[in-house]
Amino acid sequence: MTKTKHKAGYVAVIGKPNVGKSTILNAILGTKTFITSRKAQTTRNNILAIKNLSGGQIVFLDTPGIHNRNKKALNKVLNKSALSIIPDTDLIVFMCQPTLHANDMTVIKAIKEAEVPAICVINKIDQVKNKNSLLPLMEQISQEHNFLEIASTSATKKDGIDELMELILDHLPDQDPLYEGDIELSSKERLFQVDEIVREKLIRQLGAEIPYELYVESLITEEDARLITIYSTIHVNKPSQKSIVVGNKGEMLKKIGTLARKDLEKVFSKKVMLKLWVKSKANWSNDQKFINSLGIGSVKNAK
Repeated sequence: MTKTKHKAGYVAVIGKPNVGKSTILNAILGTKTFITSRKAQTTRNNILAIKNLSGGQIVFLDTPGIHNRNKKALNKVLNKSALSIIPDTDLIVFMCQPTLHANDMTVIKAIKEAEVPAICVINKIDQVKNKNSLLPLMEQISQEHNFLEIASTSATKKDGIDELMELILDHLPDQDPLYEGDIELSSKERLFQVDEIVREKLIRQLGAEIPYELYVESLITEEDARLITIYSTIHVNKPSQKSIVVGNKGEMLKKIGTLARKDLEKVFSKKVMLKLWVKSKANWSNDQKFINSLGIGSVKNAK
């Protein structure tokens, strides 16, 4: 009897900020592994997540959004982190919106230089009234790079997700699963989940009132079968930002804590006691040593 072929490989999802990378991965995985927000730079590290299918296994690496606008040390670290995983992947999923921008060209240039197989996904097609209007864009994309495929999706509507998974699987190597059984998160990865969930709530609640230069650092102090106690420190650039995060009589911080706690209880399947602090450090997002001390931009579980 001929053995059925099994596909498996590492897939890097890259693109400019706020293109919908995290949203589409949430739709594919069916779990809140990646945080989502309308604000740029919401994913701070290269995270590994696994999707097991009947015909194969896709190991996803999500990356910070790539852009050229901000020259601060933080943004340089995030761009380097995103681009560093490209050569070590089996397939690149380049995501863009229905209009190409300068940042998209930066990503395409990196894909060309890496010489890694890539497919292009045009996301947010629910915002396009006439789908025929995508044809010139697809022609432009084809001229910029020889992508294996050009697909279209709406991550928020979950339109085209199943087709995308099949497309990805088709272009992965024939090999046994890279990971077997349930994958247990390390303590560092669990803390990273906490950090990202808290930071998502900050971004969603504060909107344009606070810049992207905030960072969350968490610590699990106690845990048993029923309760987990977590202390999270929110780093901001200046005292005025601290006041915004805390809010009038602490109401904003309380709201953020409540929303984060509800998500964390779903993640850990137990009660969560979450305690938040806010600390200001002048110009930390341009302090390379401080950024390194926080571990921002490190690759987690990469190939």
